[in-house]
Amino acid sequence: MLWMVSMYLSSMVFLLSGSLSCVIYSLLCLKSGQAWFIEWELVSLNSSSIVMTLILDWMSFMFLGFVMFISSMVLYYSGEYMSGDNNMNRFMYLVLAFVMSMGFLIISPNLVSILLGWDGLGLVSYALVIYYQNEKSANAGMLTALSNRVGDVAILLAISLFFSCGGWNFLFYVENMPNMSLNGVLCGLVVLAGMTKSAQIPFSAWLPAAMAAPTPVSALVHSSTLVTAGVYLLIRFSPALEGQTSQMILLLLSSLTMFMAGLGANFEYDLKKIIALSTLSQLGVMMSILSLGYADLAFFHLLAHALFKALLFMCAGAVIHSVKDYQDIRMMGGLVYHMPLTGMCMNLANLALCGTPFLAGFYSKDMILEVAFMSPINLVSFLLYALATGLTVCYTMRLVYYTLSGDFNLGNLYSVSDEGKVMTNPMMGLSVGAIFGGASLAWLIFPCPYMICMSPFFKTLALIVSVIGGVVGYLLNLSAVSYKLNSLDTYKTVVFSGSMWFMPYLSTYGISKNFLGSGEAYQKVGDMGWSEYYGGQGIYSFVSKSSKYLQVFQDNSMKVYMLSFLLWVIVLVFMSV
Repeated sequence: MLWMVSMYLSSMVFLLSGSLSCVIYSLLCLKSGQAWFIEWELVSLNSSSIVMTLILDWMSFMFLGFVMFISSMVLYYSGEYMSGDNNMNRFMYLVLAFVMSMGFLIISPNLVSILLGWDGLGLVSYALVIYYQNEKSANAGMLTALSNRVGDVAILLAISLFFSCGGWNFLFYVENMPNMSLNGVLCGLVVLAGMTKSAQIPFSAWLPAAMAAPTPVSALVHSSTLVTAGVYLLIRFSPALEGQTSQMILLLLSSLTMFMAGLGANFEYDLKKIIALSTLSQLGVMMSILSLGYADLAFFHLLAHALFKALLFMCAGAVIHSVKDYQDIRMMGGLVYHMPLTGMCMNLANLALCGTPFLAGFYSKDMILEVAFMSPINLVSFLLYALATGLTVCYTMRLVYYTLSGDFNLGNLYSVSDEGKVMTNPMMGLSVGAIFGGASLAWLIFPCPYMICMSPFFKTLALIVSVIGGVVGYLLNLSAVSYKLNSLDTYKTVVFSGSMWFMPYLSTYGISKNFLGSGEAYQKVGDMGWSEYYGGQGIYSFVSKSSKYLQVFQDNSMKVYMLSFLLWVIVLVFMSV
């Protein structure tokens, strides 16, 4: 037990001190405008050398600081959440390996070294998703790994295309890449890689499935690490995406992802999957504003979202831990009376998610919506932005309605309370970030404010759709308690909307059905059919039958000898004639 305590405490101290150092260096870089590009020669043989390159600027320092801060809180939180696990050391090492892979990706300006961190994230995330070793975890882990392999292949192809540039340090070339002949293909591959890692349509199915991992992993993976790796890569590549076809495709797909995830969260009853779909919706927001050319706003929202989403996952973990591992929100209710501290932190995270004024989410989300409404976007993207904003408040109200308010639905034998100090202390630390993080980041990243010039209707549109979404969400939940879905047509709509537009089905059975069916037919007709008849079994049958006839001649039978002698005599007679 002492080793386990020292493990999570020492990890927290180490990561927290690293986070503080990174944030201080980031502020120094912001103030001085400096950045360090480090080349470390590993091996030099004749005229060839293997060089390790690192980029240390304000962006990489700040992102690394946030990742390490959230990781330190998550590891400390895991000290109590995973205390009953027999393999807690293995879990801690896996999480630390995950953080190391993410750090490697953040400070790499080279596509080859980025691939090492990128693949490290995929490998360790697979190990963490299948941590609870059962069939559901195995399926979720395989879906996660195979979806991310598409992005790995895209980066490998991009590495091969970068040969035309003369090197793999893409930061040297992104400014001039629009003039390259292969720029369209290269940007398409990088966008594809970012979409797989950040779970945009049509690769969205793995994100809710990855909820099979322990909740501390969800708090880390789905707030600041794995899912934001794709966004971060595209932020680094953003100058090369200007005016590309892939940029327009990314805008449409990210807007659809934002809307689809918000719609699906309103029909979901699993607490962790609701928050995962919320993450997917916010990733759509980051990707869409990035595709409009505002990489700094995407990075701003990435950092602000990481703070309150990690807090929301931690609160969900505390609730699940306290109600004896139930995840169905219909089994909860009235938790604000039994777990007031967790309820307060959960409300704080939910309000920040909705973009409530002066919390972390407000500064980034409100600015993103206003800049998007000012941009020359098409009507479809505009409507998807507005609807997704309303749906965010709608599913947040639904989550509060089912979990925090109302009557306690678990029965009399449950003792639900906020007793765990090891779990509540990190939540308090992230709550401070959810309150002050947005304003602090806005002051640091944007010394000169954006010029927003719009009509009063568009200025208040985000507030209007948020209020409408909250009212509709509350009223629909009141009616959902009283009335059942009687109409079959309504039921079909609910299933379509609540199943992420059948994407989990299409990503698994939809792809494998034809390949497995054709493989089965080939096995029946080929391997077990004609190829057996003319192949191994047929040859064996022919040789065995022939050997039987030969065996008759080798049995020393007088009848056979006399018959063969007669045949030879007849043959000789005919030949002589």
